[in-house]
Amino acid sequence: MVLTIAAVTDVRDRRIPNWAVLACLGLFVGWAVVHPLSWDLWALGAGAIAFAASFGLYSAGLVGAGDSKLFAAVALFTGMGGLAMLAVTTALVGGVVAISGLVLRPTRALTMISMKGKGDFGPGVPYGVAIAAAAAALVWAGLLHLANLPSLT
Repeated sequence: MVLTIAAVTDVRDRRIPNWAVLACLGLFVGWAVVHPLSWDLWALGAGAIAFAASFGLYSAGLVGAGDSKLFAAVALFTGMGGLAMLAVTTALVGGVVAISGLVLRPTRALTMISMKGKGDFGPGVPYGVAIAAAAAALVWAGLLHLANLPSLT
């Protein structure tokens, strides 16, 4: 539910509220307490690597600060074993969201093409949607044992 709210807010306002990221962190702490043997320092390492990588993308102006923080919080749940899959799935879903945005706004797409990518085209891709969708896909894959990920049950 928290990721759904973060995604909807990102689409509507192009920002992810800090409370949503903090809620994800709180859910991780609760999950870690209930399942003490199903996580270890690898989860924290995955979160740190995800934050470092996404902070680099934020510094380059490619993603927003909320996207960076949300990605790092979600990476805690996947751990090192699922971090690469989370990143790839997020990128693929982000590409679909970006293409959908161009299809739904063809005038913007034509303007971008005619200006050869130069100029300000307004807010970019709401990556909160991609992060939420990728996290949901990986959680369900883990629950259904379709991927070699730690189960959240």
